Amino acid sequence: MRTLTVLGSTGSIGTSTLDVVRRNRDAYRIHALVAGQNVELLIEQIQEFSPAAVVVADAAIRDALHARLPRTGDLPQLDHGPAARVATAIAPEVDFVMSAIVGVAGLEATYEAIRAGKSVGLANKETLVAGGDLVMKAVRQTGTSMIPVDSEHNGAHQCLRAGRREDVTKLILTASGGPFRKTPKADLARVTVAQALNHPTWKMGRRITIDSATLMNKGFEVIEACWLFDMHPREVEVVVHPQSAVHAMVEYNDGSVIAQVCATDMRMPIQYALTYPARDDAPVPRMDWRTARTWEFEPPDFDKFPLLRLAYQAQETGGSATCTLNAADEIAVEAFLDERLPFNGIAEVVNETLEAVPVRTPRCVGEILEIDQESRRVARQLAGERVAAAR
Repeated sequence: MRTLTVLGSTGSIGTSTLDVVRRNRDAYRIHALVAGQNVELLIEQIQEFSPAAVVVADAAIRDALHARLPRTGDLPQLDHGPAARVATAIAPEVDFVMSAIVGVAGLEATYEAIRAGKSVGLANKETLVAGGDLVMKAVRQTGTSMIPVDSEHNGAHQCLRAGRREDVTKLILTASGGPFRKTPKADLARVTVAQALNHPTWKMGRRITIDSATLMNKGFEVIEACWLFDMHPREVEVVVHPQSAVHAMVEYNDGSVIAQVCATDMRMPIQYALTYPARDDAPVPRMDWRTARTWEFEPPDFDKFPLLRLAYQAQETGGSATCTLNAADEIAVEAFLDERLPFNGIAEVVNETLEAVPVRTPRCVGEILEIDQESRRVARQLAGERVAAAR
């Protein structure tokens, strides 16, 4: 039986992970649930899965949770904050950590879990976007298993099992193209928040949905792929595939292309990560190949979606550039969601932040977090200046 800590248990990946556990009670046990502020859902999860430990964002939420938990049976140990998150990730009882906290807040606990030799299911983009060099050095040093859970990287991981790494010539990540695939560039300045949140394929959180609309999310995935599979940015290609059926493809040196195809349900890659290298029965209905279907592929428009180009450039630059890229994007997306910045202003703020923040080589998680905070301050100032100029 595998014992799990779920970092980000009340988010979409966390709830899907718990659904896989729910369907396989004899194979998995929950040691700890780590969440943010969703007390209602967390109480339900505690009652169902009986974790030994629960960690939330701050002391006020911990106290609110304690007050509302029924006084029947054994209560979990309640705690809060970054140190407590790390403790649940490195606990001796834990074999597997699902890293699904949104944002750079998930970096430290994931990194320490790897250093402790825990198997990790990686769904937190910021772990590699902000700290890829540091994290991958730890993976190599401990020899632990880190399996990507994002559908594209999970698909690539499966495709790479078909051949030798030295025979790979290209990794191809697919993108749905988002809601503005066919929108003229000139019209993007008038895009509303509601339009940008209307993703054609996936139901996700607000920030990642906006990142998908700008193709920034695909840029982050390029950066992740470079770290995960030891590739140069020129070896990772993005193609727009509106149907989102093919998640990734790998081209080998003889011209063969291996593609990974499955239902658009995150329980598939989550179960793959939990059971690797074995495969269990699918937790979702299988694809019906008797149904006629059409798959389209086209190149992305780097001019219309400049954030994808900036992601490639940041990975080429190296050092802290990708950390700054992520921090600036989060601030710019927040300003757009608050209707303080136009849609095309997101890329402008990110580009200006990259130009303003010096590139360094962080030596530890603390330095990464310092660069992250500095980049956020600069991005916030630049976004504020744009808002003031527009009034």
